[in-house]
Amino acid sequence: MKILVCVKQVPDLEGRFVPNAAGTWFDESGLAFRMNDYDEFAVEEAVGLRERLGGDAEVTALSIGPDRVVETLRKAMAMGCDRGVHVRDGAAAERDPWQVASMIAGYARSRGFELILTGMQSIDRGSAQVGVLVAELLGFACTTTAVGFSCDGSTATVERELEGGAKGVVRLKLPAVVTCQLGLNTPRYPTLPNILKAKKKELLVLAPGDVGLEAPLAAASGFCRHERSASCLVLEGGADDLAGRVVAELREKTAVLRRGGAR
Repeated sequence: MKILVCVKQVPDLEGRFVPNAAGTWFDESGLAFRMNDYDEFAVEEAVGLRERLGGDAEVTALSIGPDRVVETLRKAMAMGCDRGVHVRDGAAAERDPWQVASMIAGYARSRGFELILTGMQSIDRGSAQVGVLVAELLGFACTTTAVGFSCDGSTATVERELEGGAKGVVRLKLPAVVTCQLGLNTPRYPTLPNILKAKKKELLVLAPGDVGLEAPLAAASGFCRHERSASCLVLEGGADDLAGRVVAELREKTAVLRRGGAR
């Protein structure tokens, strides 16, 4: 069974984000980067499935981006992926979901993948569109937000998260695309021996044109930093007076207290 898992390198959210010179995305200089959280669940599920199926099952990790994404691909291989594919694209941050999906589908189309796993969304752009678009481009069955997964090699059974804490069960015939949500599994930690082995695993480098980059359907028109405003009210006086004034302020300016008394 051939499995493709898609991973994205994203900035660490502890970094300081400022708009770039064009005002269309953030300035990447000085930021630390790591594997997208949701993609770690996809990698773990892909590697775990290969281990359960045994035989000739194999997992390929694919990532699109500049040279630095090789670090994320090496982590995926250290977690157990058999090989990596790097679509080297210095303009990856400017690609819309349609373009990203077109490159993934372009690579996968003629290579016989039976299952494609992706994260539910990326923590930087958060569109949650790429996995679904890949399925549409390839004509694969698809389901999203998986929190439970099993596969016998021909059919996948997916437990997916719904609104209000409800869950649904979907059965898909392969080939299929599944996007992975928090709670699906616990990603393994790459051990030092596996990190060293990952450096020797095959890493194929392709250009966007090699995998059929499409023209964009959307473009970012602006990116700005949220301006926070902070203010406070200082009340002075005796305890009896202050208590009444605090209650009056809460009733007038907030919904903390409902009129008619606190609940």
